[in-house]
Amino acid sequence: MTPDMTILSDLERKVLWLATWMIHHANHLRDSGDGLKVGGHQASSASLATLMTALYFHVLRPQDRIAVKPHASPIFHAIQYLFGHQTLEKLQNFRGYHGAQSYPSRTKDGDDVDFSTGSVGLGVAQTLFSSLAQDYTRAKGWRTDRPEGRMVALIGDAEMDEGNIFEALLEGWKHGLRNTWWIVDYNRQSLDAVVREGLWQRFESIFRNFGWDVVILKHGTLQRAAFQEEGGDKLRQWIDACPNQLYSALTFQGGAAWRKRLMDDLGDQGPVSQLIEQRSDEELARLMANLGGHDLPSIIEAFEAARRHDRPTCFIAYTIKGFGLPLAGHKDNHAGLMTPSQVEMLRKRMNVRAEHEWDAFEGLASDEQAIRSFLAKVPFIQEGHRRYTAPIVPVPEHISFANQPAMSTQQGFGLLMHEIGKSDGEFASRVVTTSPDVTVSTNLGAWVNRRGLFAREAMADVFKAEKIPSTFNWTFSPQGQHIELGIAEMNLFVMLSALGLSHSIHGERLLPVGTLYDPFIERGLDALNYACYQDARFILAATPSGVTLAPEGGAHQSIATPLIGMAQDGLAAFEPAYVDELAIILRWAFAYIQRSGDAEPDPRSWLRDKTGGAVYLRLSTRTIDQPKRQVDDTLARDIVDGGYWMRKPGPNAEIVVAYSGALAPEAINAVGLMASDRRDIGLLAVTSADRLNAGWSAASRARQYGVPGADSHVERLLKGLPASCTIITVLDGHPATLAWIGSVYGHRTRALGVEHFGQTGTIADLYRHYGIDTDGIIAAAQSASPGKPIGLLGYGT
Repeated sequence: MTPDMTILSDLERKVLWLATWMIHHANHLRDSGDGLKVGGHQASSASLATLMTALYFHVLRPQDRIAVKPHASPIFHAIQYLFGHQTLEKLQNFRGYHGAQSYPSRTKDGDDVDFSTGSVGLGVAQTLFSSLAQDYTRAKGWRTDRPEGRMVALIGDAEMDEGNIFEALLEGWKHGLRNTWWIVDYNRQSLDAVVREGLWQRFESIFRNFGWDVVILKHGTLQRAAFQEEGGDKLRQWIDACPNQLYSALTFQGGAAWRKRLMDDLGDQGPVSQLIEQRSDEELARLMANLGGHDLPSIIEAFEAARRHDRPTCFIAYTIKGFGLPLAGHKDNHAGLMTPSQVEMLRKRMNVRAEHEWDAFEGLASDEQAIRSFLAKVPFIQEGHRRYTAPIVPVPEHISFANQPAMSTQQGFGLLMHEIGKSDGEFASRVVTTSPDVTVSTNLGAWVNRRGLFAREAMADVFKAEKIPSTFNWTFSPQGQHIELGIAEMNLFVMLSALGLSHSIHGERLLPVGTLYDPFIERGLDALNYACYQDARFILAATPSGVTLAPEGGAHQSIATPLIGMAQDGLAAFEPAYVDELAIILRWAFAYIQRSGDAEPDPRSWLRDKTGGAVYLRLSTRTIDQPKRQVDDTLARDIVDGGYWMRKPGPNAEIVVAYSGALAPEAINAVGLMASDRRDIGLLAVTSADRLNAGWSAASRARQYGVPGADSHVERLLKGLPASCTIITVLDGHPATLAWIGSVYGHRTRALGVEHFGQTGTIADLYRHYGIDTDGIIAAAQSASPGKPIGLLGYGT
């Protein structure tokens, strides 16, 4: 397809105008109600107008996926508006309630967003891991009827300061990355300043060292033509040597300033002086602003050349922040807004009539019908809706395991995954696991022995070839189902995000399971939040957890992760004590991550289970005795809903102990000892504080808004407890995780847990230190009950 440069140029002007007007309307014309600045980044949007015009209206194909620089959101929405994929109402409500989002969002925007952006750097890394996910699905022989897509990221140059981008680069090199374009908007300005000199050279070196092609778009066609004139070589040398701050300042000042500076530096040099003098101030300003990132012919030529191969490519596109606007080049323009008078001048320059500011084809030189015909043929939109669907993979009714008298939940997880690995059929073939260099120590070793490591090309196990005995027989091949990552947790979560969106991005359902050490969730928390915000679907098995990892000390003992599990939207968090509970939860989780129904809550649990989501399993290395019991349907349902009575209290109960996870033995022992002089004492197993709390909150809201019969699972569990009953909660984590349970019916509650960094020692030492051992639970019960002797306090100080 030969591009129509006239129409493309018209569209570039239109998206720049619409983006600028959108932000102006939100800040100066729409009633905000509270007087707060709305914002919108007019300058950051403008620097990408040309590049995005070339991409969306000519270069991209339906199979391509793109992560747009967060601050270019207005340009993106303007382009979608011209395609008919965005409504005028949402543009007029940009950054408003139910309007177009501040930053492109898969889940909040109605237009064609591939990858959410916002937390800078993460959308960039997502494209890399999405390309690896595409390689994975195609290596399995799926979706080979479609051409491979390019995974494209538009990156602000200041965004390259984010460390997760470079962690991702290393992982891409390890896995033979292909079909990935990163386009750096090199406008040489960040939020507060102008970037350091020579940064592009560092970028180029980094990318080449990781095996990427690097294409530098520095000079546009006007500049290149000028360089061919007599004296042009001197001009080029000056431009290439000009410091970033000076170039930005002169751009802001305009043609007269350019003339004075160039004549001061290059005047009286014969031909170069004539080159400058034969241009008007306006022509000179246009020449000096004609950088590669604002020159449609140069951009299209570079992109079309890169489409001829599948090597990862970094385009360093020189641009001007605020290009085409009166604040172009000013170092304070990042969050700056054009004044109403500046917008009025721009409106007139764009030939946009008053009251026609939102018209899609207002003020353009080309015929409207010609533009409409051009837009209808744009390759990117030829397949319409670009979000795929994939069939649900049936999950077995039960996942069996070899029960043992004593086990840890981490050991049980490994056994359950091994059982899945031994099975045949669609379910097992769709499971894909990944881990940041802790595959063996999170008990995935047996699964990998069965299913192998993934690589696009087979690689021999040297230890096996050399006949060296090893417990693990790991072979890399396209048939492998485990993706081994380096130690960076950020990469794990972005990889899970990519795998967990494969059904929508690549049209193939995957069932991703990731493992890591529970304490290090916090090292990748931004990426975990990003994955959930995109509605990626995966299971996260985090182990070992808590101060129960006693000898490792405070750096390896997680305290806050149960609260993270409760607070993180899009993530259902569980902390089972026993392997039979874990088997029920894991089976449910594989079905849950495939759901995509409406958000109406289940009238029994008041949980929004029909919508589905990701799942977090907080597991332990502590071996505890396993119960000998048959898990019937009622108990299985209660386990999934968040809790059940291990020992149901009677009508005159004085004490209830509620526990989560590895502290089951201490809770059971405490209840047994207290039962000798307490009536009707109860023991509540909490398998998911997250789901108990979510159901209770939803039911409470429902009653508030006129549904009197709304009744959550935790309310039914606690119903009938006398008002005088005391609840003691205990877990190997922050006590606030379960402290809220007393608020359900107003019971006196004492919450035990861990609030400070851990110590080293034995499990008994640490449980005693923090008052979460059997004696600590009994002492808490005594201190919380009126008329009872107060036990020793002061644990954890």
